[in-house]
Amino acid sequence: MVWTDTRVDGKMQVTVSAHEDTRRLLVLAVDDELPGLDQLKHCLEANPVVGRVVPAVDASEALRLLGSEDDEIRIRKERGLPPVDAVFADINMPGLSGMEMSRVFASLNPAPVLVFVTGHATEAVNAFDLGAVDYVLKPARQERIDKAIARVMEKLQSAPFREVAPVEDGAKADDEVIPVELAGTTKLIPRSSVRWVEAQGDYARLYTNEGSHLVRIPLAQLEERWEKAGFVRIHRSFLVSLHLITELRMGQGGYQVVIGNEEKVLPVSRRHTRELKDRLVGSSRAG
Repeated sequence: MVWTDTRVDGKMQVTVSAHEDTRRLLVLAVDDELPGLDQLKHCLEANPVVGRVVPAVDASEALRLLGSEDDEIRIRKERGLPPVDAVFADINMPGLSGMEMSRVFASLNPAPVLVFVTGHATEAVNAFDLGAVDYVLKPARQERIDKAIARVMEKLQSAPFREVAPVEDGAKADDEVIPVELAGTTKLIPRSSVRWVEAQGDYARLYTNEGSHLVRIPLAQLEERWEKAGFVRIHRSFLVSLHLITELRMGQGGYQVVIGNEEKVLPVSRRHTRELKDRLVGSSRAG
């Protein structure tokens, strides 16, 4: 909370801001054209109310950043704040467009404030339909970006501030979205739909009820990011959603886990057996 002590005719008046320290904003800047991204980042950082700018070269990277274990973003989400205060994004980008990306942002609760920065004015109506507070034409100019930030501030200060207690066991209240690109099409895969993950070199294959999807994320990185969401490493090649394990049994080559109704049987390495047993017992007691 921001408290401002002012005096009018010798009497003290206290003003309470509804948003936590909006004087130092965390802003996500998205543009697939590096010169445009650099210019946008420069203009944002030059504004005194902006504390930090997180750049992304496309919509897929932007979504990955919001789902990452960045300390500042993680703490904000745990406290019931949007992952960033504002998103300044281009509209026309390859793969997942800025408009499609912004629909994901707008669906968050609470959601960041949206501002579009683009060279085309034809999408202005759709932008404001998504709740964007401003629409800035390229090239980005300091005066125009400052005006957009002022509108972001007005939006933040008029919005109710809600802080929630951390979720038990560190579980995330939100569901991370993983962008998967295939033949020029970007599909958004919710983490909650992933049943298990298999390592394939520097890539990982996500298995859902609808099929499998290859993403360029190492299994070790997903293990770290998804541990608090209930995923457990059972083997050097496999990461499994703990609550979908229906059986742990001894097989010919060692322990195995059964996923669902015998839909998949995966090996458990000796290295991970004890941790898996402890997690299963702890999950059973919590249930």
